[in-house]
This record gives sequence, C-alpha cells and structure tokens, in this order.
Amino acid sequence: MASGAGPAGPFRYPNFSWYFTGQVLSNTGVWFQNLALQLVILGATGSAQALSGITIAQFLPIFLLGIPAGRLLDRVAPRTVLLVTSLASAVVTASLVFVVTRDPDLWLLYGMVGVLGSVQAFERVAAQTIIFELVGPDGLSRAASISTISLAAARSVGPALAGLAFQGLGPSACILINAAAYLLVFASRLRIRPDALHRRSSQAQRRPRDKAVGAAASGTFRRSRDVNTLLVVNVVISLLAMNFGLVLTSTVNLSYGGDAGAVGAVHTLNAVGAVLGGILAARRPRVSVRSMIAATSVFGAALALNAAAPTLLLFLAVAPVLGIAVGYYQGIVNAAAQESVRPQFIGRMMSLMTMGSYGMVPFGALLMGWVIDASSGRVALAVSAVSAFACLLVVLVRTRAAAK
Repeated sequence: MASGAGPAGPFRYPNFSWYFTGQVLSNTGVWFQNLALQLVILGATGSAQALSGITIAQFLPIFLLGIPAGRLLDRVAPRTVLLVTSLASAVVTASLVFVVTRDPDLWLLYGMVGVLGSVQAFERVAAQTIIFELVGPDGLSRAASISTISLAAARSVGPALAGLAFQGLGPSACILINAAAYLLVFASRLRIRPDALHRRSSQAQRRPRDKAVGAAASGTFRRSRDVNTLLVVNVVISLLAMNFGLVLTSTVNLSYGGDAGAVGAVHTLNAVGAVLGGILAARRPRVSVRSMIAATSVFGAALALNAAAPTLLLFLAVAPVLGIAVGYYQGIVNAAAQESVRPQFIGRMMSLMTMGSYGMVPFGALLMGWVIDASSGRVALAVSAVSAFACLLVVLVRTRAAAK
C-alpha cells in the first residue's frame, strides 16, 4: 500500500515531505518572533498585562476568521492559500522590525500582530485541509497525526535557538530570521506538485466503519454526533488543559522556585515527549472518535501525575510523560477530525477545530492565570486533569449511545 505500514508511510509521498518540512520551518521561526516580542514588551513596560495583549492580538483573529477561512478552503486549493499566506506572513513579519524598539508603540505593535494573526487564521486551516490532498484517504489518519509532530519538534529546539539569537543579535535579527523562515516555507510549499494531489471533491470512498460520513452524502456539511463530540472535547481541552506556556512556567517558577534553566528544561522535556507521543498516534492506521477514549484517559492521567509531583526534580522527571500524552492526544484528535467528515468538507471541519484550539488560547490564558494567582500552578494542572477526565466521560457516553 502506498501509505506504508508504519508511521513513516506518509513520507513516501514527496508532497507530504515538502509540506512537513515547511511546517517545521514555520513553527521554529515563530519562536524567534514570539520570544523577541515578549522580551521587548516586558523590557519596555514590565507589565504582564501588556504582554497578554500580544496573545490576544495573535489568536483572536483565528477565533473570528475561522469559519470564513473554512468556507474559503472548501472552494480554493489549499496549496494556493498556503503560498499566499507564506508571502504575506514574510512581509508583515519583516515590517515588525520598524516597531521593535526600546520604546515601542504598543498599539501599533498589537495592530501589526493582529494583521499577522489574520493571515495565520487562513494559513492554519489550509495547513490542515491540505493533508488529505497530500496522501489521500488511506494515509489520512497517519499523516494527520504526524503533522502534529512538527509543532513538538519546533518547540524542542525553537526556544533555545531563539534565546541565543536574541542574546547575541537582538530583537530585530530574531524578527528577520522569522521573515526569512517564511520565505523558505514558501519555497518548500512551491515544491508541492499539484498534479500529484488527491482531489477532495472526487467523492473518495471511506471504509464502511466510518458511520459519521454516511449522513453527509447529500453534499451538505452536517454536524453529526461524532463531529459535535469532537468539537466539544476540543474546546474544553483547549480552554482548560492546553495552556502549557503559562501553566508549566508558572508551576516551575512560582510553585517550586525554579530558575530560567529549569523552565527551559521542563518545556524541552515536554516537547521531546510530545514528538514520541505523535509517533505513537501515527502508528494507528485508522482513527475514529472512539479512539479519543484512550487519548483523553492517558492525557488526564499524565496531567494528574504532574500535578501530584511534590518536588521540582520529580516534576522534571515526569515532564516527558505529559509530553507523550499531549502528543498522542493531539495526533488522535486531529486524525479523528479529518476522518469524521467527507473529503470535500475537511476545510469546514478543520476551521471549526482551529477555532476551538487556537481561538481558546486568549480565554484559557486569562482563566488559568486567575486560577494560578488564586492558588498555584499545581492546582491549575489538577483542574486540567479533571477537564480531561470529564471529556473522557463525554466520549464514552456519546460513542456508546451511537453504537447501540
């Protein structure tokens, strides 16, 4: 079979290899920009509230533009959208150099980050929508799971490289590195051959066990029971259990009194584990909504284990376990979302998933920040664990009822 017997199968498609390379470059480059903006704003204002404005400006457009992006991607080739967004991101990012100063105009900075976030709203949906076209229906589950590894791989090396660049070259150089990365991303996406892509409008046949697909035969996008289950779980987990930049950093620094080195170590260990978790998810040849039972249970258990760690040393020791659970969960939920609808509606479905995951970031940061200030980072992790187990119950109830 063309898709291969193992998780590396999708890489037998040259188009997928170019896509994955572009995703790693893009996600790594973003770390340079984010770190530079964070340190510039903190250096100029010393205010966490001012820093939160960057998160809101970056992710709020994804929440607002997710549905229009999905509708566009059901009509326009994802490759075309990705080429346009790569160039637009390079231009907007390079323009940030002119406002990244010792005394930045915060509102201008927020506005430009908002413009970039608007471009990224279409880029993120297109990056998920194109996966079916790269590998076809047989390789979809594995390819969707493997695509999440690019985030973890970038997170394992991006912060360290960005920190060195900021220390040695300054914020402007970090911004320009990210702009150059977008140009490399454009080049990698340009190598994707349109004549080798699978058409989503070709009514590709799915295997009989994909019950959620049957109701969509009329050509209209309908939210089946499985689709609604995935959307609810995605929103709850994203809101309460995916704020690791805030929660892990606060736990190490405030709960355990760890220094910057310890903060960097926990994020790196978590990211390395996430790569392994993504690989484990990619070993499943097919994924359904019931696959979320294992994903949410493992995720909840790992969160509870991290919340229970009494010392910094033990917290660092179990950080890779959480990473594995995160990578496995993300790989499964992305694959399940792709498999839950007919090919021509993947753009619409992934726009809703993107709104749920990235669109919840500002609200989740505000909520979990309040929890941490009122209690501790370990309590925030416990809340995250409870939310994951609650989602496990939702999946159990809804899939059991559907199976009867």
